This record gives sequence, C-alpha cells and structure tokens, in this order.
Amino acid sequence: MSGDFNPEQKRYLEGFVAGLQIAKAARESAGASAAAGAKTAEPSGPDAAHLRAQDRVLAAGGKLSEQEKFKRELHPFDGYERLKAQAANNEYPKPPDNFRWRFFGLFYVAPNQNSYMCRLRMPNGILAHWQFAGVADLAERYGGGYAHVTTRANLQVREIEAKNAVAMVEAVQDLGLCSRGSGADNIRNVTGSPTAGIDPQELIDTRPYAREWHFHILNERALYGLPRKFNVGFDGGGIIPVLEDTNDIGFQAVEVKDGREVAPGAWFRLIIGGITGHKDFARDTGVVVKPADATKVADAIVRVFIDHGDRTDRTKARLKYVIDRLGLDKVLALVEEKLGRKLDRVAGDALAPRPPFDRAAHIGVHAQRQPDRNWVGVVLPVGKMTADQMRGLAQVARDLGDGDIRLTVWQNLIISGVHSENVKAAQARIEALGLSTSTNSIRAGLVACTGNIGCKFAASDTKRHAEEIARWCESRVALDGPVNIHLTGCHHSCAQHYIGDIGLLACKVQTSEDGDAVEGYHIHVGGGFGPDATIAPEIYHDVKAEDAPKTVERMLKAYLAHRVSPHESFLAFTRRHEVDALRSLIEGEAVG
Repeated sequence: MSGDFNPEQKRYLEGFVAGLQIAKAARESAGASAAAGAKTAEPSGPDAAHLRAQDRVLAAGGKLSEQEKFKRELHPFDGYERLKAQAANNEYPKPPDNFRWRFFGLFYVAPNQNSYMCRLRMPNGILAHWQFAGVADLAERYGGGYAHVTTRANLQVREIEAKNAVAMVEAVQDLGLCSRGSGADNIRNVTGSPTAGIDPQELIDTRPYAREWHFHILNERALYGLPRKFNVGFDGGGIIPVLEDTNDIGFQAVEVKDGREVAPGAWFRLIIGGITGHKDFARDTGVVVKPADATKVADAIVRVFIDHGDRTDRTKARLKYVIDRLGLDKVLALVEEKLGRKLDRVAGDALAPRPPFDRAAHIGVHAQRQPDRNWVGVVLPVGKMTADQMRGLAQVARDLGDGDIRLTVWQNLIISGVHSENVKAAQARIEALGLSTSTNSIRAGLVACTGNIGCKFAASDTKRHAEEIARWCESRVALDGPVNIHLTGCHHSCAQHYIGDIGLLACKVQTSEDGDAVEGYHIHVGGGFGPDATIAPEIYHDVKAEDAPKTVERMLKAYLAHRVSPHESFLAFTRRHEVDALRSLIEGEAVG
C-alpha cells in the first residue's frame, strides 16, 4: 500500500491533528484555570442578571431554593418541547416541571384535582366580547365547562387534562390573549381601574399604561424568573377600588397642585412593597411618575428586585423584604441607578385628596362619563361562571354594550357602554342567565379564593363556605351598608383576608386528642385598604367551618346594635373597640 496521501486526505489529517491539539490545549488551560481558582465565564444573554444573582448566593456558600435550582437547570421557556411531549403522552409533570409549566400559565393542581388549571392574563382586566366567548368555548372543549374570575381581574379555567394542556395554551393565543408568565416567579396579570375611560371622576385612564407594561413584560425575557412572584396595579382615581396598595408596585393617579416641585396636573404616585399576606401595605416613596414613564420606572424597580431579591428563602423572596433589608432610600437610589436619572419627588401636601371610592360601584347600573351610557356590574357567585353564562354575557356586551367585558378584583365583571334605553333589557338578559345585577351588602363584598377543591395549599373549601355564610346571613341580618367578607384558604392570602372588614383564614381545627380535625377558620376583623389601610387583627381562633355562618351573623348583629349611628361603617365601629371588648359585644348577640 502506498504511503502517499492525496491532497484531500492530507487536509483531513491536518485538520484532525489540529483539532486534537486545540482540544488538548483547551483541557490544559481549563485545568490550569481551575487550579488557579479562576471564575467561570460571565453569564450573558437575557437570563444573565438572574444567573449572576444565583452565582452570588453560591459563591457566598448559600443554598439556592429548589425553585431556583429548577430554573437554573432548565429555563421553563427552553422546555416547551418537553411540555409538548408530556401532552402527547397525556402525562402530568413531576414537581420540577410542574413549577416550570407555570411560566406558561399551567398549574398541575393534584391531589385536589388531577388536572391542570390555566390562568390567563389581560391588561387592565379588559377583553372583547368575542374573546370572552372564546374562553368559554375553550373551557367547555378542554376544561370543566366553567371559569373563575380571580382577585387580579383575571380568568382561570380548570380541569384541563394533560393531553389538552398545550392545545389550551395555544388556543388562548389564537384568541389574542395569553397565559405566559401568569404563574410562578413572574410579573402577574396587570390590574387597572375597571372603569378606565368611562369613569366620571377618574384622573387618568389606566388602559394605555397597563397595556404598555403588559406588552413590555411579554417581550422582555429578562423580566421572567424573578426571585418570587410580582404584582403591579394601576389606580386611575376612579370610583371602584383596585387595591393597588396590596401590590409590589402601585401607581396611584394623583393631582399635583400648582406651585410645587413638579408641573401641576395628573401624575402617578409611586408606592412599593405591598404584600398584605405578610401584613404590609405598599409604602409611599414620595415619588411621582409621569404616566408616560410608568413602564420605565416599573422596569427599573423589577431589575433591582432581580439583583437583590432572596434566592434562598421563598418566604422572604418578595420586594417587601428587599426594602426591609436595604431601606427604602437605598432601594430608590438603586432604582435611580437603573434609570440613569433622579426620580421626581414632591411633598405630601402637594397632592390633592383622591376622589372617594364607592364600595358598591362594581355591582349594578352606574352612569358613565359618556352621555346616556352606563356600566352594568354583574354579580358572580364567588367568581364562578359556566361556559353558557359566559357566552350569554358576551352576547349582552355585543348587542347592548360597547363590546367590552371588564373584570374586577372583586371577582365580578362589568359590561360597559350600555345605552340608557337598553339598561332594562340588559338586566333582563343577565337575569335570564341565572345571574344578577343587584345584590345585598353581604354578597357585594364577598371574596373567596379557589379553596381546597382545586388548590393543594388551601385548608378549607372557601368558595362553598363563602356561599354558606352569605346564605345564612342575608336572611337574618338586614345590612344597610357594605361589609367586605374575605375567605382565603392559606397563608398565601390570595383573597386578602387581612384587608376585609371580616377576614377568614382557613385552618384545620383539631377535634380529638388523636389528631382528628375538621375544616375551619381563624377570623379577623377590621381590615381596610386605601385611606383606611389596616391589617385586620384576629378575633377568633380555630372556628369550625360549620360554625362560621353563625359567628359572622353575631358580628354583623353586634355592629347594627352598637354602632353610634346609621352612618357609622363596620370598619369605624370595629376600630372604636379593643378586640376583647368587641368579642364581648359579639358574644352577647343571639343567632338563628
């Protein structure tokens, strides 16, 4: 055999040998670097800030939380093919993927339901009638045939089989909606005033600013995979509360007076760090923001949270704890570094008082700023609607309104743009669906989370118990003013029990020395929001769920019997008394 190689063979051998030499050099270099303690390459790309934050924890000898490990091993958005493969095999996820798929809005809620829940997102809680009807069709095709309105003015569809999970997510996008980032460590649905653009007293129409922030989130991968979930709310100064002071960032419309540090007119007041489940409202920063700059400021705040949020302890991984640790002034200074400029600050007396709330304005018929147009607030029993009811409501919005469905944080919805001459027809058609546009003071402020029927964290069936409380009390107590009753299933406080006039936090009540237990609640009283912001103190511990209706009845009767005048609110009444004195008044009331 000849020892000569042709030119092509020579080039191949030369390349092969060169490759071996390069590989050898690389191994030697890596070994030398490791021996010298050299650092790994600096993270790059949209996930770099998150990876750097994780690296700092590890370099300091810390231990990442399990969820941080899941994100580090496989970013959820890089796992879509795995999700599709699981759907093709009708296979539900193991815990790491259960966490990851929440980035797509899919929650595997076993053992309570052996299925997925899909949570959507829509800026300002507003969607078109045809989108609403489309969600109803999807709930029927892929889910249990119903949907829930959430306390973030959002929609959830439940009982989705694994094989339908991807079809559901993609069909939602076909409707011009999405579910991306609606769960896990992401910025949740962006809330805004439900009567934005139609409210006679509003200062700012929140729709364009909520929408801008919504699309900024969707198109900036760096804003996903935060240390923990993150909430942002916009209040336009309208008549219906948005509860923006319970959010990580709240933008509150304010009127700045003449002759102050900034130009007069409508601005957003910036408040940050709210998380009432951890007994804290958002704090006033002294900062005002031009509406057009809201997205830039929110982006900077989130990036500070990315850098400094806790990646080790999930119970401390919210913006509140960054502020607690660093101080408000330091956090704002870091925000200014991200922005590259100073924030605008004003003294408190530079702001005119906010127009007042009407705690019943999300229910019933109310005049819009547009002549001869009205919004109609529809009562949804603890936020639940069937697919048929949804399609019927969509038809009312299309035929008699302006075509919009507006969801509220009070777990109901509003049909806007109803001409005055069509109001009665709209009400009749809504009632024909088994729903109502009027209710008593108990049901108007009744809020309940999913409960243990569909959430593994919940200790009680909150929605059923809320209905039982309402049914029992509405026929026995004649309230003449609003009283908010919030039932939440666990410490996550999705129904925000601490800000209710009456707040019920689910628990297990032990009934024997052997450890037998039944569903029950710790009951809080005297919470508030906005100008009345207060964390409700506990008044009763370990009340059995079966006893909750009578306990609430006594509380309401004590209020009616001992208030100083018919004008005294339940909140004012409870705040006039120490808890022990209040308990004595309540226990003196008969029930039944």
